[in-house]
Amino acid sequence: MYAQMVKSEATQDDPDMLAAFQARVDAGEKIEPKDWMPAGYRKTLIRQIGQHAHSEIVGQLPEANWIARAPTLERKANLLAKVQDEAGHGLYLYCAVETLGVSRDELTEMLLDGRMKYSSIFNYPTLTWADMGAVGWLVDGAAIMNQVPLQRTSYGPYARSMVRICKEESFHQRQGFHVMMAMVKGSEAQKRMAQDALNRFWYPALMMFGPSDKDSVHSEQSMSWKIKMNTNDELRQKFVDETVPQAEYLGLTIPDEHMKWNEDTGHYDFTEPDWSEFFEVIQGNGPCNVDRIAARQKAWDDGAWVREAMVAHAEKKQSRKSAAE
Repeated sequence: MYAQMVKSEATQDDPDMLAAFQARVDAGEKIEPKDWMPAGYRKTLIRQIGQHAHSEIVGQLPEANWIARAPTLERKANLLAKVQDEAGHGLYLYCAVETLGVSRDELTEMLLDGRMKYSSIFNYPTLTWADMGAVGWLVDGAAIMNQVPLQRTSYGPYARSMVRICKEESFHQRQGFHVMMAMVKGSEAQKRMAQDALNRFWYPALMMFGPSDKDSVHSEQSMSWKIKMNTNDELRQKFVDETVPQAEYLGLTIPDEHMKWNEDTGHYDFTEPDWSEFFEVIQGNGPCNVDRIAARQKAWDDGAWVREAMVAHAEKKQSRKSAAE
């Protein structure tokens, strides 16, 4: 299905149809699955929503690692609920991207063979319980910054799926902040653990917004089509401006000696992430890339019998229906 769609992209889109489509987008109309859309628009959505869906599913792995080791029964239940939410987010997004003519099986195959990525943040290990606080506070905080504007994105199914996802991500961020608050109010060892988690996740969290605008390949066109509503650098700056006061409230130190408030701009000045590290992780050379893909490959292989049984059941059901007719 996807291969046929890509092949059809060789056909040049009609200029009048392109102009009419852009006029709809500029007017704030929602584009729906049965509407005409440029091949590039469809391809960009498949890439963005597909990678978003994969990120929700892969994002369960570093958190599920701590469910059995959470310090209290309440923390176990909270983390289990969060991981369950992430699975639901992946489901909403897979359903949204399927409306574009690509199946969930094809999306998974693209992930496993390297044609599709997931968020770089999930290629970093969660070493201590404090990391669950940092992931909720920083990673979900960055996700919210990215995703709230997507409730206004031009593609209807994507925009609607983001409404519930953003509400649940907001809860996840508060949950993470609550964990960090408990850590900093604990023993000296727990405070050090919280600071260490912040140190390790700060720059990977900044990378979640994507490369700087000058290096971003897709941003300009995505902004024109209102698939994206803000640039990477705009969202990164907003995240820094909102997160630094939260760190100060916790009594934690942002691991950036050049971080300071700029009276002239009304924003914090901060050090850019090491973008060479970002691109290395994206290329599959991060601390946990191999483990994450191996886990998804195992899940795919272990689920083969379920997929085969579902196909067999559907075929048998269709056969009985045809016989009855």
